[in-house]
Amino acid sequence: MSKNIEPNPILNRLPEHLKQFMKPQNYEQYSAIDQAVWRYVMRKNVDFLSRVAHKSYVEGLKQTGIYIDHIPNMYGMNRILKDIGWAAVAVDGFIPPNAFMEFQAYNVLVIASDIRQLEHIEYTPAPDIIHEGAGHAPIIANPEYAEYLRRFGEIGCKAISSAKDYELYEAVRYLSIIKEAPGTKKSDIASAEKKVEELQKNMGEPSEMALIRNLHWWTVEYGLIGTIENPKIYGAGLLSSIGESSWCLTDEVKKQPYTIEAAYQGFDITKPQPQLFVTPDFAHLSLVLEEFANTMALRKGGLTGVNKLIASGALGTIELSTGLQISGKFTEVIEHDNQPIYLQTTGPTALAYREKELVGHGTETHKKGFGLPVGKLKGINLAIEDMSPRDLSAYNIYEEKTVSLEFEGGITVSGEIITGKRNLQGKIILISFKNCTVKHHDRLLFKPEWGIYDMAVGKDIVSAFSGPADYNSFDLITHKPTSETIQIEKSKERMALESLYQQVRDFREGKSQTISRTKVLEQLIEKHPNDWLLPVELYELAFAGNEKQLCKRISNHLGNIKQNRPEVGHLIDDGLDIIQNKQDVSSF
Repeated sequence: MSKNIEPNPILNRLPEHLKQFMKPQNYEQYSAIDQAVWRYVMRKNVDFLSRVAHKSYVEGLKQTGIYIDHIPNMYGMNRILKDIGWAAVAVDGFIPPNAFMEFQAYNVLVIASDIRQLEHIEYTPAPDIIHEGAGHAPIIANPEYAEYLRRFGEIGCKAISSAKDYELYEAVRYLSIIKEAPGTKKSDIASAEKKVEELQKNMGEPSEMALIRNLHWWTVEYGLIGTIENPKIYGAGLLSSIGESSWCLTDEVKKQPYTIEAAYQGFDITKPQPQLFVTPDFAHLSLVLEEFANTMALRKGGLTGVNKLIASGALGTIELSTGLQISGKFTEVIEHDNQPIYLQTTGPTALAYREKELVGHGTETHKKGFGLPVGKLKGINLAIEDMSPRDLSAYNIYEEKTVSLEFEGGITVSGEIITGKRNLQGKIILISFKNCTVKHHDRLLFKPEWGIYDMAVGKDIVSAFSGPADYNSFDLITHKPTSETIQIEKSKERMALESLYQQVRDFREGKSQTISRTKVLEQLIEKHPNDWLLPVELYELAFAGNEKQLCKRISNHLGNIKQNRPEVGHLIDDGLDIIQNKQDVSSF
């Protein structure tokens, strides 16, 4: 773990392959403009959301260390989050879906530590600390919802992706980065949007990961709770969008009861959502999640599960009825009567039992791949795994015996038995042969000169899932994103504006009372006439001090900005409305 990341008991539990996505928050890099953006969004959100969000939102702000006046420091958040059994880590924008969900399974909230630009204050397609911190964090203080989130991560990280899923992930990540980066050419954004659109149209049959990501989107990100007629907001995407949080409650957005059908409703991350799903309560979310999990290869296994792993082209695991787990890249399945009878991996493969690698059966032993028969022996009703020691002896399945085993479907394994391994229930799970030949009819699958043949034992494939059974079996510290968050060098004008924001911030926090706010206003009017947020902050201070003349000057300036920039007029009006009506949000 980086020396710049403060450890705690929850983060210490994380496996190394997840730690590669973590980065220091670098709190000192937030500018005074960044802090003002956070403060504006939070003041507006708490004012509005205290009336329309699920009650857990307001209660959770305090419980998770989220405050209105400053961007949360994750180290401080973690000291508070540990009391409810959670932690937070900083990452660089979007991370792969399986990793994101696995963090959740460990009760760790992933927070993109960058913050949206002032120009994108209402909505950003890129994950940022407003979305993650002010959106996700408060609701996890609700125990029912927190368990749903953890369970979702536990199931979701096992979902099998397609080869196209990762390509789409990278394309969406890149689009979100350039849309948020200042100065990006419109043509570059259009090109990136076109690529995402083309990929989305040509995904083919949706993978498990695509379907469960839809469920995540329509609950964790954009969920409503209560009744269709009077829903409340709990989804982080809505809680962190000062524009969409109000629009989503209008009749323009269709409301539907939340069911498993939401898994088949896609979404566009770059646009407001035209329909939303309403769950009656948080417990219902878990019921739908379990209903979906019952459709996954994780629980169904079989030929379908194997084919999903082959199609993914990625590291995955199958579990046999004996509990033996084989992890690797599955490349072939031989089937008979719509049942898998032989599987083959290519490249490093590991065997495990109960998520722990079998001694002597890691990737060094099985460097080039692993093949295994599945099913029962031909003409024998009793499966090998169900045979007692006496049964095994009767069928010549015994150390130092030369035997030819013919399986249903035409697989034969012939050789001299060396030894076997059993599981805790006493079932034989692995039989090792020397001088072994494996065939499917006339096709040769394993030759004696290839060495020891370790025959996995299992009559059925009971589970198939993404990733390895034992994460220690493989080197997974390999993630290198094709795009990284763009950090633009600040202009002198920008740095001068940040200095003015800092002066006002210092005055409000009592760090400096010698600052002339009138001079700050004059410099704004002269050198930064289009900036609207700092004048709103100046108005707040003047209004609180009953400085009527200064209020009038600022109000006139804001009126000019509204004429020149009508697109920010409603933001100015909303900011002034909170100030003038004295909505008290300072206690949060």
